[in-house]
Amino acid sequence: MSTFGGLNTAYTGLVAARQGLNVVGQNIANANTDGYTRQRVSTSALGATASTGVFSQGARVGEGVALVGIERLASTQLDSRVRATAATAGYTAVRANALASIEDSLNEPGENGISAKLDEFWAGWQTLSNGTDTAAPAALLLGTAGELVTQISEGYRAVSTEWTSVRTDLNNMVSELNGAATQVAALNVQIRQSLATGGTANELLDQRNSLTTTIAALTGATVTEQADGTVNVLVGGNALVSGETAHQLDVTGARVMQDNVSVQLEWRGSARTPVSVDGGEIAGALSLLGPASQDTLATGGALAEAADAYNSFAQDLAKKVNDIYETGFTQAGETQQKFFAIAAGTPAAQALSIVPKASADMAVRASNDSGAYDSTIADAIAQLGAGFAPDGSVIVSPSTVWSDFVTKTGVLTQSELQSAALASSMSSGAANQQLANSSVDLDEENVNLLMFQHAYQGAARMMTAVDEMLDTLINRTGLVGR
Repeated sequence: MSTFGGLNTAYTGLVAARQGLNVVGQNIANANTDGYTRQRVSTSALGATASTGVFSQGARVGEGVALVGIERLASTQLDSRVRATAATAGYTAVRANALASIEDSLNEPGENGISAKLDEFWAGWQTLSNGTDTAAPAALLLGTAGELVTQISEGYRAVSTEWTSVRTDLNNMVSELNGAATQVAALNVQIRQSLATGGTANELLDQRNSLTTTIAALTGATVTEQADGTVNVLVGGNALVSGETAHQLDVTGARVMQDNVSVQLEWRGSARTPVSVDGGEIAGALSLLGPASQDTLATGGALAEAADAYNSFAQDLAKKVNDIYETGFTQAGETQQKFFAIAAGTPAAQALSIVPKASADMAVRASNDSGAYDSTIADAIAQLGAGFAPDGSVIVSPSTVWSDFVTKTGVLTQSELQSAALASSMSSGAANQQLANSSVDLDEENVNLLMFQHAYQGAARMMTAVDEMLDTLINRTGLVGR
């Protein structure tokens, strides 16, 4: 290698060290930037040019260093795991939050729950059956019954409100999904163009990776990388993003819980094809918004099933009390009255009302003799709370029906909360592993900073030495002895 070749070798060292310093500076500047992946300059040694013939000098030194590129130190495997765990965590979190809200609205166990009010209701009938003066106990009983009806209505309303809240959140999720898909398609174009012209697209790749993680958390989507640097994002096996094209989704179906029709996700367009969502927050919301099943297995949407349980409880309570109450007579000798009424065209839990308005309207006499009174009617209704029919046979008490619903809701909620906690832990673990691999370590960057600084100084000194050698060779050769 000639002396001029040594100058070029030193120059390539200068360029490589300077680029290394630039990359270190970029890493340090973005040490606290969310989603940023650390970078490293990639170099390779330049080999010596082959020389043969008369002027061959035998073994030759290489010709310096070549800058290959700037690597983005990400792990495809870790990125995929983050997306998968985010989808599971999103699904369970949406379900757990909604069910926890319903469980909280029950106020069970506690003095403000329906169970406590039912106990007061049965006790009121028992008190009425024990006395000869029915006015005061009957008035207290009507007050307790009114409070019970109000609690049932408010419980149903809490479920309906939660359904509407989840439905609104679902619309927002789909809007966020469509926006993220559009951005991924735009980034695909920019990344492809940048790589095709020999540039780097590391920061663009960071942005796209963050967006695909968001899409996965919403839908459980999978991401496949293409040879040109773009990615395809698949939802339910179909392309949400393909190269520069982003498809849009819409939510269709029921807008209020009482519509009792399915809420589903569809591809926007004339075909309106349903979308099968594999996981994520959107799948969790859809599982909550389904209509109640028509069988006893209660396999429909969790919120509609809870509302249906309120309606069934209200109907069961009204029927069992009315079947006994209708056999009694008022003080005026009237009969065939109901204690509970359910208005038509409205969910039973919200349509429940008390027919008698005052103690004088209470049909608690067992016979039409206005001067006679016994405890038969009131005592028979009081025994419903213990699970006994008027003939002494064992029945399912309305209190038991309610208790079963509370227990089922509690078990389902705790199961979802545990699943959500486990999924969240797995998602956090995957994210931490990803950060450990890709985040900026300032101590490491400081070491690299010193390394490239010394390399730059060394290459500069080499250039100075070669320059002095060339000066001696060109300007001083032949001056000896003059």
